[in-house]
Amino acid sequence: MTEPILVLADAGAWEAWLAEHHGARSGVWLKIAKKGSGATTVTLPEALDVALCHGWIDSQRKRCDDTYYLQRYSPRGPRSPWSQVNVAKAEALIAAGRMRPAGFAEIEAAKADGRWAGAYEAQRNATVPPDLAEALERSERARAAFEALGKTDRYLLVLPLHKARTPESRAARLRKAIAALEADPL
Repeated sequence: MTEPILVLADAGAWEAWLAEHHGARSGVWLKIAKKGSGATTVTLPEALDVALCHGWIDSQRKRCDDTYYLQRYSPRGPRSPWSQVNVAKAEALIAAGRMRPAGFAEIEAAKADGRWAGAYEAQRNATVPPDLAEALERSERARAAFEALGKTDRYLLVLPLHKARTPESRAARLRKAIAALEADPL
């Protein structure tokens, strides 16, 4: 891990760090206190809100020790998809007057290239898209394999369809999903 590991007491410390370093770093790991550990750090929701304000996003999470886990934050990439959850968070941060210029720039870029309007659903709200439902109706084997999947595995199968940026890539991802389901040994 070559990126720095930060232990920050609260959202204000994370805000101050990002205000100074948001354009000069490729990413950092934050030590986040586990619930019940007795340690005090910025919380996960606070850290994400501050990151979004500065055009950054969360990604990997790793175990650290019995007190902390590590959460990676980095500048949002030019093709980084937006979730509907983060779109709603960003809109609330704008309404609260917290969004910073770098955060606004990422939002404008996402609006310009369709990532904002094409934000993907959260797992708890995800539905089977009509094109996948139609393909499952045409393949009994794929439908049986899909129905045998748990909620998380279904979401992992549907998510690439939601993230597809062109009709061609969506069709290719749909074919790949159906082929994978048909190959499932059940």
